Amino acid sequence: MIRQNQRFLTQIYVLVDLLCTLLMFLASYWLKFYSGWLVHYNTVPFKTYLLWGTVYSFAAILLGFYIGFYSPRRRKQFSYDILKIFQVHGLSFLGLLSMLFIAKEVHISREFLAIFIAVNVVGMIAYRYSVKLLLFRLRRKGFNKRYVLILGAGSVGRSFYDSLSQHPELGYEVMGFLDDFQTEHDPEYQHMKQILGTIDDLDEQLKKNIIDEVIIALPLKAHKKYAYIINQCEHAGVKTLIIPDFFDMLPARPFFDNFAGLPLINVRDIPLDELSNKLLKRAFDIVFSFFVILITSPIMLGVFVAIKITSPGPALFKQERMGLDRRNFNMYKFRSMHVSNPGTSDTLWTVENDPRRTRLGSFIRRTSIDELPQFFNVLAGHMSVVGPRPERPFFVEQFKEDIPKYMVKHHIRPGITGWAQTNGLRGDTSIHDRIMHDIFYIENWTFFFDLKIIVRTVTKGFVNKNAY
Repeated sequence: MIRQNQRFLTQIYVLVDLLCTLLMFLASYWLKFYSGWLVHYNTVPFKTYLLWGTVYSFAAILLGFYIGFYSPRRRKQFSYDILKIFQVHGLSFLGLLSMLFIAKEVHISREFLAIFIAVNVVGMIAYRYSVKLLLFRLRRKGFNKRYVLILGAGSVGRSFYDSLSQHPELGYEVMGFLDDFQTEHDPEYQHMKQILGTIDDLDEQLKKNIIDEVIIALPLKAHKKYAYIINQCEHAGVKTLIIPDFFDMLPARPFFDNFAGLPLINVRDIPLDELSNKLLKRAFDIVFSFFVILITSPIMLGVFVAIKITSPGPALFKQERMGLDRRNFNMYKFRSMHVSNPGTSDTLWTVENDPRRTRLGSFIRRTSIDELPQFFNVLAGHMSVVGPRPERPFFVEQFKEDIPKYMVKHHIRPGITGWAQTNGLRGDTSIHDRIMHDIFYIENWTFFFDLKIIVRTVTKGFVNKNAY
């Protein structure tokens, strides 16, 4: 097996990133000044462009080290790389513009700079994605392995082994288990690597085998052995990771926090608790909603008039829903049913062939046109473009007693569309399945995840057979 040294890999990454950036510079220069596709008036010599391109390249490398772009990413998803690429090259480009302003380089082509940043980001993403795929394939074939020893052959250790076995592309290989209470696995777990000895044999195993990481998967009652285990691992220069015995009670992504100098386990990692993520999502909501309202205003005006003509009563329908932090707000829709007692509409579930619907209402509900006024809710800050769908307080009180973790959805703003809806969970579908999809979205939010949901909403169409 070929085991790569992380420092060597980092040096390779830095060198190739530097070369890639310079190649993108040359490609941009050719596109602008030699391809013949663009009009150009070049009064600045090539060596000046090359100087600033080199400055930019080294600045991107230094900034990459500063924001952790070159830290180990074996366990990271590719979306993490994309985010870091935008951060590194976005900030580096702003720095380049600042330096050009200070140096009074007023004749550098602005069109070239625009081409350079676009080509650079696209090229870097393509190159990093290719590297990621190559590493996945090499690891599946047995190269670039990291060897793991699991302490504890109980349910926690076995669960970790099974999870690791499902991801061979990560390049981890379990050498075996150490356990004080078992010498071999039960018959149904014979597919797992063997139990090599007891916890007291750890020192011998670290000396005899190549071990990169030791995973502590022991029960809470064995906590007295943790100090011995950690000391042995640190003496051997091996990384130690702990899986808490109560992990099955925690959500998918808990994280460590710090309060008054003491470590705390935050049982639910919500990316949108971060101020930068909140601002990014809110800015996108405002811009996206404004353009949707602008584009669909003729449709909304036509629907407004049609409702007034075909059915007595207001064209808009407002209904109380529960939103962020369990605060209620009025959500707006185009009215699709005959006017009724508000108390009735707040406590009745819409069913197939509901007699309360108008003829026009059936059409606008099935095509989701009735949802368009909710973009005004987004502008007002009550909702987001993407998020869990809000529910009426009457039903919230019922669901929170029957559906585990139902109230978790109120940690973020509700949305017009969401991960559950794009997976067909809308209308008369399982509430439990919806909540599981909503929680997955909340714990795994990224800006690109929002874009993916919006694209799926558009490409799958707005017509929904479950929208009664």
